[in-house]
Amino acid sequence: METRSHPFADLSPARVVAAVESLGIWLPGEPFTLNSYENRVFLVHDDERRRWVVKFYRPERWSDEQIREEHAFLAELAEAGVAVAAPWRDAAGESLHRAEGFRFTLFPHLPGQAPELEDPTHLFALGELVGAVHAVGERGGFAHRRTLDLDGMVLEARDRVLASRWLDRHQRPAYERLCGALHTRLAEHGEALGTMIRVQGDCHIGNVLGRDEHFALVDFDDCLMAPAIQDLWMLFTAEEEGERQMQLSEVLEGYEQHRDFDRRELALIEPLRTLRLLRHSAWLVDRWADPAFPQAFPWLADAGYWDGHLRMLEQQRQLLEAGPRWLA
Repeated sequence: METRSHPFADLSPARVVAAVESLGIWLPGEPFTLNSYENRVFLVHDDERRRWVVKFYRPERWSDEQIREEHAFLAELAEAGVAVAAPWRDAAGESLHRAEGFRFTLFPHLPGQAPELEDPTHLFALGELVGAVHAVGERGGFAHRRTLDLDGMVLEARDRVLASRWLDRHQRPAYERLCGALHTRLAEHGEALGTMIRVQGDCHIGNVLGRDEHFALVDFDDCLMAPAIQDLWMLFTAEEEGERQMQLSEVLEGYEQHRDFDRRELALIEPLRTLRLLRHSAWLVDRWADPAFPQAFPWLADAGYWDGHLRMLEQQRQLLEAGPRWLA
């Protein structure tokens, strides 16, 4: 596919500046491109020396209603004193803006660094932050955004990969076999997901910024209805039993400053890790026509990547067969 045919092909720096200035915010300099692939995100500063993050939404991914639910959730969190970046609104109260066919939003820039998951004080602070988000999240629900569906999401990811050209004649049957086994296991867990609340949805350390023991959660682009563990499992990275218990203890103690946590959800950690592995490869396949993706992920075209992916899926199958590793 030619670069010009991609929906972001016409989003030049001049168009970014013109879009922001159409809101009455004047920019004396050029936008700085931030690391984002799904959307296009820029850092700008205005003539009052305020810094903004401008997010241009990928066309046809989310509906206006879904984006406005994201924004409403962020506004509700900010109103409750939770450390998030709520979108800027114009005099009419609108946070989703349009310019030359693009939809975009301004967020206040939050400085900081990612936390360290080996630091107990950081783990406690992260648990406290997510607990504060969920204490607000459980007050209501989303009407338009997705609900976590282990069964359907596995099949959706599998079908997208199988419809692509990337698997060779040896890898394809192995992938189909592994997906079948994983789907069976994840579907079993999906029948007992428990309480669904509004969550951030993609809570890895790249979406947490701060200093010392004070952090903020950013990028609610994937917010959805899901169990609380969806926003916690990526904080649990330890392999050794003692370190696993330390991570669990610190995160959950912080979390429960705001909301009780159902320990039964810990059984979902490996199923959710498996789902992310499957969906990540499917996402790369889906977005390959976007010129940013071949540049950033050139190894997708190598057979070695898919061999490694199959090995990781087999490891997850074995972990799921063995039963939960994370128990408080």
